[in-house]
Amino acid sequence: MEIIRKRFIRTRQFALRCAVAGALFAPLSAFASTLTIMQTEAPRSMDPGDQTATFTAAVLDPMYEGLLVRAKDLSLQPALATEWSSDDAGIVWTFKLRQGVKFHDGTPFDADAVVKNFARHLDTKRGLAASGRLRTFIDSVTAVDPSTVQFKLKKPYPAFLALLTTGACWMVSPTADAAGTIGSKAVGTGPYKLQEYKSGEYVLETKNADWWGGAPKGADEIKWTWTAEPSVMNMALQTGDADIVNPLPAAFAKQLAANPDMVVNKSDGSAVFWVSLNTKLKPLDDVRVRQALNYATDREGLVKAIMQGNATPANSPLAPVTPGYDKTLAPYTYDIDKAKKLLADAGYPDGFAMTTIVQEPEARIGELLQAMWAKAGVKLDVQRMESGVWSKAAFADPAGKAAANTGSVIASWSSGVNGADLQFRPLYYSASASPASANLGFFNDPKLDELIDKAASTLDEKARNAIYVDAQKEVNEQAPHVLLYTTQDLYAARKNVKGAWVIPGGQVVVEEATKD
Repeated sequence: MEIIRKRFIRTRQFALRCAVAGALFAPLSAFASTLTIMQTEAPRSMDPGDQTATFTAAVLDPMYEGLLVRAKDLSLQPALATEWSSDDAGIVWTFKLRQGVKFHDGTPFDADAVVKNFARHLDTKRGLAASGRLRTFIDSVTAVDPSTVQFKLKKPYPAFLALLTTGACWMVSPTADAAGTIGSKAVGTGPYKLQEYKSGEYVLETKNADWWGGAPKGADEIKWTWTAEPSVMNMALQTGDADIVNPLPAAFAKQLAANPDMVVNKSDGSAVFWVSLNTKLKPLDDVRVRQALNYATDREGLVKAIMQGNATPANSPLAPVTPGYDKTLAPYTYDIDKAKKLLADAGYPDGFAMTTIVQEPEARIGELLQAMWAKAGVKLDVQRMESGVWSKAAFADPAGKAAANTGSVIASWSSGVNGADLQFRPLYYSASASPASANLGFFNDPKLDELIDKAASTLDEKARNAIYVDAQKEVNEQAPHVLLYTTQDLYAARKNVKGAWVIPGGQVVVEEATKD
């Protein structure tokens, strides 16, 4: 019996030693703390300069950096640049660069890398999605020495520094860009680097041990997943398959807020939802028809039905948090009789038929508008599309949209706190007509173009905002969009998650987020 007992003890000790040894030699990922974020759509590119989507920017943000960064208090802080200055005219800007920084592939970050990053945007043949807003104001970028770079603007642009914090200006490895792999394999300088991108499933990021800022403060790994199904997002959070869901479907906000294991975060947002009307297609080329659709839209009803009150009916192309927003505007009440009269005046007393294309998250908007507009005689065909297909259709040129009989596109846009120009110029400026930028309805208004340009180069803030008030009135009057609502930013996290926050507009920032 004693022999059996001793053998049992020796066997148990051996098993324990094996277990310890196994633990010592187990892959690090087996013990890594992984923060999992679920969003409503997949990333559109691993190249920050070839996309303009808020939720793609959230995925790329931990891996990339710009010359400046937007801090949690929304102030502008040094990132890859340590200091900067401009001449008295605000035309020439000089930046001192952080030294000793390397991209994730070992390529040095220096003035030459900055020049190459902006050269690809200034090259009209590249056709990068985010280039248009840069080419409008940047004339040239030159290296003064390896640690100094100089920008020359075409004219003063008060939002220039804010622009440098956006995804278009995040630095990508010139080596990866030249190799043509940056669209599928992110290579930046950030505190996290790409571990794996499994298209259609997830993006996995791990800490960058060589980051210039020292040991990254966040979780060991950040995993991004996505779904268009609100119920899946809700369930993933409750089961722990997701630590953060963004944006939180409004239908579940009250339920999750009552759960002691969850935290629902709500803040003023800047994403304006709208229907972009194809102004090159009859009868939408008639301003009376576009105005009629605005009168046929019950914005209060949309806010209640879709956002459960977590939004503000849109009275302007700008969000309330955007500098220059005019809260006194009240262009369109819900008035079916007025909508019918305008349609009759335009020659459509019996209404007309049109199509709209939507991604799955906006499908409910289309369905409600279908019912609302039917009361005015407008028959709306709502066509649902997967994200990639929708992007191609939404950003098609006039011929492409005409061939597909695409009358409208339902989407949203957020300039956040980066200035009204980044809302007006991409959406309404004539030179921004798709596929060049996000003027999806090919709206062309010389008066509005002049206002946008004048405001963008006006240094005095009060005078600039006064011009933006006139620009808001012009958009409302010409009605290239049916403006719907501005959302509040809603995201939810499990209670043990600390350090995540949201930039107005919905981009969740998680590189310093941890799990208890």
